[in-house]
Amino acid sequence: MDSRLPAHLETSGIMRAVQLAGGFATVLQRGERDAGTILIATRDLNAISCLYERMPDLDGNRVWTKSREEPPEKEREFSEYIARRGEQDPDCWIIEIEIAQPERFIC
Repeated sequence: MDSRLPAHLETSGIMRAVQLAGGFATVLQRGERDAGTILIATRDLNAISCLYERMPDLDGNRVWTKSREEPPEKEREFSEYIARRGEQDPDCWIIEIEIAQPERFIC
């Protein structure tokens, strides 16, 4: 039995937490309501963009992992990469958050 929280609830919770802390959060792509993969694009106050997704670790657990990081001058490449990921997996959710220390919302 899969004990994961449905994807739409998890994304809503992350976005609400960011907004309550004074940040910005938006859905870039809606995925499969219950079991879609979640990607989180972050931008911190230094304009560094990162992409986080869950990856299996050595024990088989799915943990949040930074899969991409780009400096501000490569924002276009970062946006294009996110668009390609969404095209490759139409079931995935892509949310973007902008706040200081965005990693604190990825648990």
